[in-house]
Amino acid sequence: MRHWILGAVAALMAIPALAEVGDDGLHKQPWMRDTFMDLREDLDEANAEGKRLVLFFEQRGCIYCRKMHEEVFSDAGVAGYIEENFFVVQMNLYGDVEVTDFDGESLSEKDMARKWRVMFTPNIVFLPEDVSEGKDAISAAVAVMPGAFGKGTTLDMFTWVAEKRYALENGEDFQRYHARMIQERDNGSAD
Repeated sequence: MRHWILGAVAALMAIPALAEVGDDGLHKQPWMRDTFMDLREDLDEANAEGKRLVLFFEQRGCIYCRKMHEEVFSDAGVAGYIEENFFVVQMNLYGDVEVTDFDGESLSEKDMARKWRVMFTPNIVFLPEDVSEGKDAISAAVAVMPGAFGKGTTLDMFTWVAEKRYALENGEDFQRYHARMIQERDNGSAD
């Protein structure tokens, strides 16, 4: 009987923790911000905190979003890095909350997603510290992470952006940087 109980406890511990889901059906992290969805204001607040503005597009029932929250964002190292360096605003691919873009246009989340050509989730848009007047978010973005990736790839992308490696003229784009990071990791894995 004791072996059965220990086996059941071990099996339960092996199941990944379920990410918290909000009333909108989207998975939530404590480092995600609740804002008025005015991107110019969000950028100013991010800059005041010494962080980079990031837009996370997700949707209700997205299995890949759930996977990212349960397997990637649940990692203390990844979550801690994001919380320390980024101001994260979550958007709903099919949401009706009004968003004001940098160019002044106000649209619902779903219409803004269409404007920015966001077609699937998760989709993470990384913004610079300064956006020129008249420019919209997607054309100002320094990087876009389309899709669900593992811990290593995700952390490498956030690090590449935080370190402004996209602006370096050393020829090391994200793919080269990521390949170098894979080689440097103790276990040699991408994730």
